[in-house]
Amino acid sequence: MLKGKTGSGFEYEVTDAAMNNYELVEVLAEVDTNPLLLPRLVKMLLGDEQNKRLMDHLRTKDGNVPIDAVSAEIMEIFQSGQAKNS
Repeated sequence: MLKGKTGSGFEYEVTDAAMNNYELVEVLAEVDTNPLLLPRLVKMLLGDEQNKRLMDHLRTKDGNVPIDAVSAEIMEIFQSGQAKNS
């Protein structure tokens, strides 16, 4: 299991099963060319409950969830996992 806290303060837990999912890798491979896959990627990685917590964590005062903020959080989570595996 991968546990941590992003620089913005979001605490997460990613199961080993989520990290060892071929379909997650497929989505990762395509998300750069198809950003519409980002919501699927986040749900596959974090699950529904943590996805909701992340959206609430990143929500601005006007109610929007910035795409770049979501992308940065997910990138940070993946990078923390790579650092632990190094």
